[in-house]
Amino acid sequence: MVDVWERHGLTKEEYEIIIKNLGREPNEVELGLLGALWSEHCSYKSSKNVLKLFPTKGERVIQGPGENAGVIKLDDNVWIAFKIESHNHPSYIEPFHGAATGVGGIIRDILSMGARPIALMDSLRFGLPVDEETKRILKGVVSGISFYGNSIGVPTVGGETIFEECYRTNPLVNAFCLGIMPAGRMYRSRATREGQLLFLIGSSTGRDGIHGAVMASAEFGEDEEEKRSNVQIGDPFFGKKLIEAVLEAIEKNIPVGIQDLGAGGLGGASSELASKSGMGVEVYLDKVPLREEGMTPYEILLSESQERMLIVIEEEKVEDMVKIAEDHHLDYGIVGKVKGDGMFTAFFKGEKVADIPVDLIVNKAPVYDRPDKKPVYIEVIEREEFGEAEIDVEDAIKKLLSSPNIASKEIIFSQYDFQVGTNTVIKPGADATLLRIKWAEKPEISSEKGIAISSEGNGRFVYMDPYEGGKYVIAEACRNVACVGATPVAITDCLNFGNPERPEIMYQLKRAVEGMAEACKILGVPVVSGNVSLYNETVDDKEIRNIFPTPIVVCVGITEDTVNIVDHIFKKPAHIYLLGDLKKQLSLAGSEFQKLLFQKVGGKLPPIDLEKEKKLIETLISLIRKGLVISAHDISAGGLIISLLEGIFPADLGLDIEIYTDESLQAFLFSENPTRVIVSVEEEKAEDFKETVEASGLEWMLIGKTVEGDDSIKIYLNDERILTLKKGELKEIWENSLKILAGYT
Repeated sequence: MVDVWERHGLTKEEYEIIIKNLGREPNEVELGLLGALWSEHCSYKSSKNVLKLFPTKGERVIQGPGENAGVIKLDDNVWIAFKIESHNHPSYIEPFHGAATGVGGIIRDILSMGARPIALMDSLRFGLPVDEETKRILKGVVSGISFYGNSIGVPTVGGETIFEECYRTNPLVNAFCLGIMPAGRMYRSRATREGQLLFLIGSSTGRDGIHGAVMASAEFGEDEEEKRSNVQIGDPFFGKKLIEAVLEAIEKNIPVGIQDLGAGGLGGASSELASKSGMGVEVYLDKVPLREEGMTPYEILLSESQERMLIVIEEEKVEDMVKIAEDHHLDYGIVGKVKGDGMFTAFFKGEKVADIPVDLIVNKAPVYDRPDKKPVYIEVIEREEFGEAEIDVEDAIKKLLSSPNIASKEIIFSQYDFQVGTNTVIKPGADATLLRIKWAEKPEISSEKGIAISSEGNGRFVYMDPYEGGKYVIAEACRNVACVGATPVAITDCLNFGNPERPEIMYQLKRAVEGMAEACKILGVPVVSGNVSLYNETVDDKEIRNIFPTPIVVCVGITEDTVNIVDHIFKKPAHIYLLGDLKKQLSLAGSEFQKLLFQKVGGKLPPIDLEKEKKLIETLISLIRKGLVISAHDISAGGLIISLLEGIFPADLGLDIEIYTDESLQAFLFSENPTRVIVSVEEEKAEDFKETVEASGLEWMLIGKTVEGDDSIKIYLNDERILTLKKGELKEIWENSLKILAGYT
């Protein structure tokens, strides 16, 4: 028989803390609320101490962590709100609805800050797309994202999709949203005085999503089917109406504060709002609009039904809010009142069904300083020696292009409407997406500046070396936005890890955050929002299957305009240069080449020089603004050769690659060493380019040229041609491999 505390995701010790604070045993409704708000998903009880390492302040930061989203200053007219969150567990149980409601939830987080959502991104991780179960999850998740984003009218402008065996039963679905607001008009989740009312607006409440926060804070076992009712069902058409209704209320200056209903439902939203306000709250559960008969107070309070928002208003604004709700055909109700006693009190049909201190619900969950231990596997991996693979270079290139991690993801992002709103300047598939800033209904909310966004999260590197891997993830995201000419200004992150109660997992989390925090400080990018998703592992009779420790970060950068920018595509005949930290010995550790050739990874990751990374970012931005480069592309998965091919495939040009190196040919072509970018430069600007790079203290290397009137790729080693490849054949492999593997053909 399951104990009462275990049924609500609590430990026996936590249950005893609750009894001690209350002076009595909690009733079922109170225990349900405490279980939700004390869950890892809501309380961050295992990660709170670690998260303190992140820098969170900066000259552009208006709102850091602690609200529904972070907010930064774009210019004197426009502020930007953004955040990333996970919907991992729901997306395994119900891929379509889990992913769709992940998109809906992150949109509402942005809306609750008073911002109009204008862009979505997604960062996805799946098992290898060779078994039917993985194909089902992949197709369900992508369909859910496209269904919700396309229907609600917010473009999905970028992201990434990675396939590794470790995500087979624990897919990662991290959704990001960005919105814009007039400078100075930001809302928070709080009331300002006793007597203000809680106005619930949006969809009616059903039984979907109950225990969602608790489920998201637990391991998977063999009871996934029983958890289907924990997954919410989204309705993007209600979501669209809710966006317009809330923005209309904001335009009429009605709200005092705004809070999305997410984890913990009405109970979570109202208690967190009361806590941030330093007050108490009364909730009237029989005033909540319902879509199912016979719902209990427990179900009403904890339902995580989607498309609902809680708005704090003054009593004299009730009629105005009712009119807005009715005009937009939304359900509504006055479901609560702000009190000054610091208590959370809930009533149902005149009966008091919950009466507990707000502080106990929100702030008194125990914060654990969990023990950590370096996993044995790390030292084993570092000692791995591979030597030179006996391979045919042409065959290796074709194998890489057919890898699902390198092959074109167009079959995924083409399902998303990435142009709705006409703000997308650089579309998915580049190092970073670039957005112009305009609000059709409010032309004064526009800017000449652009916003660049890039999502990254190399779980394989973090698995091999959590500390260095954490630095890699931040550096690559920042480098990517610099590749389109943007200055990195802030980060949002989602930390996807296994069970923190296992010391080896806690070690991964602590060391990864230490590395990420160091990179953020040196590169000058504060973390302004984010999410932690732990317990991403599956336990069955045979084994414990952990995901790679996977911190997903989205870097937001700012360009001076949306005209003087570049992307990764070669445009015209030009010289190609390798730029960055070129003196470090090249390594194949953790590379896609190593994994494909040896079916495992190993060796020691080369340490990243963050000061050189900072110089590279600054130099790239300078080169682009001076018009000295016509394309720029980060070197990452697949190494130098894949970056070159990705730039030449869309171009009506050929490519000559000229190699002069003491390194092995394999390392030169396939290493994923950090702090390196390829750029194309017109011949007449080559000297200015070299002078700018040398003045920065970075190294450059001429590695080839693009050729007009040719459709081949030629590789020269020390002036001798060693390989001639047909671009059309390679492009076909790259374009079609994922379609075939995932069963989209």
